[in-house]
Amino acid sequence: MLPIRDHQRASKTPILTYLIIVVNILVFLIELASPDDFIFQYALIPVLVNFGSLQTLTPFITSQFLHAGFLHIISNMWFLNIFGDNVEERFGKLLYLPIYLISGVVGAVSQYLLSPGSDIPMLGASGAVAGVLGAYLVFFPRHTVETLIPFGFFSQIVNLPASVILIYWFVIQFFSGVGSIAVAQVGGVAWFAHIGGFATGWLIAKVFPNKVGDVEKGEILDI
Repeated sequence: MLPIRDHQRASKTPILTYLIIVVNILVFLIELASPDDFIFQYALIPVLVNFGSLQTLTPFITSQFLHAGFLHIISNMWFLNIFGDNVEERFGKLLYLPIYLISGVVGAVSQYLLSPGSDIPMLGASGAVAGVLGAYLVFFPRHTVETLIPFGFFSQIVNLPASVILIYWFVIQFFSGVGSIAVAQVGGVAWFAHIGGFATGWLIAKVFPNKVGDVEKGEILDI
């Protein structure tokens, strides 16, 4: 299932979401024009992590703005563009960016704990974006999302509740993560970064003061 857009857009321009997307694109362009040591400098390499040295911990944040290829960055920014505006409006601009980054850090830590001795660079915004998805599931489970569903050589666009799409997404990440444990040292997709980030966003949204109601109920957004 590929979400295309949600039908309940935020009432305010999601400045931070757009800014995060722009920064990710700019860093990706710099990455493409830079030698390989650029990635090794800013990506998270588990074996180099020393919790007694702040310098080795900064990649838990900087790695969130690197991507492994065009499909990687396009998919991450696509999901962020669809789901980020409502979450930004609900959290407010002061909290949204820290929560986004914290989700990314927890996601990276989740993957790091699986293979702390790995020398394979970890990079991508997937954990942070997954945090946005987790929060969206809590805040807007009944929002309608226009979704492309492929059927072999054919496809169909249907409207589905956000809860269906996001729970389906999480289940796929979970089972893919469990299946990847045996080959965690070989590279590929950091499934546990997705799981950890999603769980972080979901948990933060769960404990966030419920000051606003769902848009579809016609209640005022007190942001």
